[in-house]
Formats: sequence, structure tokens, C-alpha cells
Amino acid sequence: MKHSIERLFSSLDLLGLWLGLLSLRILLGWDYFEAGLEKFRGENWFADIVERFPFPFNLVPPEISWQMATWFELIGGVALVLGLATRFFSVSLIILTVVAIASVHWPESWSGFGQLMQGYVFTDQGQGNFKLPVLFIGMLLPLLLLGPGRLSLDAWLRRTFLGAADAPGLDQPGFFSRSTRCGG
Repeated sequence: MKHSIERLFSSLDLLGLWLGLLSLRILLGWDYFEAGLEKFRGENWFADIVERFPFPFNLVPPEISWQMATWFELIGGVALVLGLATRFFSVSLIILTVVAIASVHWPESWSGFGQLMQGYVFTDQGQGNFKLPVLFIGMLLPLLLLGPGRLSLDAWLRRTFLGAADAPGLDQPGFFSRSTRCGG
């Protein structure tokens, strides 16, 4: 029975390395790409909120901020789906999302934790709406910490150019291998 359970978990671990992280990348990549397309096709409204940007982003001219946000969302969205430079774009999109929370999604005023948490919603009814961006950060963290997974260009590049022994988490013995979990 114990061996069957260990095999099941080993299979799920392997499946997670292939499909689990891929699903995060596709969901996030698509959503960030859509946000970038909206900015690309829309009018720059950052000038209206630049005073709410946290330091040092409030020092950047709104035109440059708009272009940076647009292109990081467009290129970062595609890169996440492909699994290319995943950790770089995960960090970049986390920073972009924190700035968006601070300047757009955070409630304008609140006096206590209970009032702040009224903004932890998907719709904005005057108390903020920072639930979705917080979830995005939570979804980007595994990509930052674990990498893109095996079904990615990053993994292929590491296997191709570094070799399996130099690519932790890809084909290296001991990383989610049965010998590690079984104590052998």
C-alpha cells in the first residue's frame, strides 16, 4: 500500500512539473497579454494617476511608464506562455502588479484592517479591488521560485546548452525522484 501511494505521489509530482506550471503560465500569460493589448490599443491614462505611483515609479514620466507597462505585459505574457525567461518576467510582472495595486486597485482611504479588506474583491464599489492582482502575484511566485516547469523553452534551453546534470529540477537525479522520496 505504501509503495502504491509513493508511486501515485511520484506520478503527480512529475505531472506537476509538466502540466501544473504550464497551466499557471498559460493563464497568467494570456491575462497579462490581454491587459497589454488594452493598453496598446487604448489611451494613456497614467498621467491621471502618476501621483499614486509608489516611489521611484512616480518619478518616471507617464508616457514612459505606459510604454513600459504595455510592453512588459505583451512580451511578458507571450514569454510566460512559451516558458521563456520565466523567472525574469515573473519578477517584472510582480513589480508591475504591485505598482498597479498601489496606484489603481488599492482603496483610496481606509482606517482599519476590516475596511481595507473590503477592497479584497473582484469588483470596485469604492473600496478598491485588489483581489485579482494579489492572486496573480500568488500565481507568479511558484514560477519565480520553481521555474517554468519541464514543458517550457527555458527547460529545453537548459537541457540543450547546460546538459541535464547542470540543470537543477529538470533531469537531475534527486529532484522529485523516487530515490529521494523513498530514502534511497
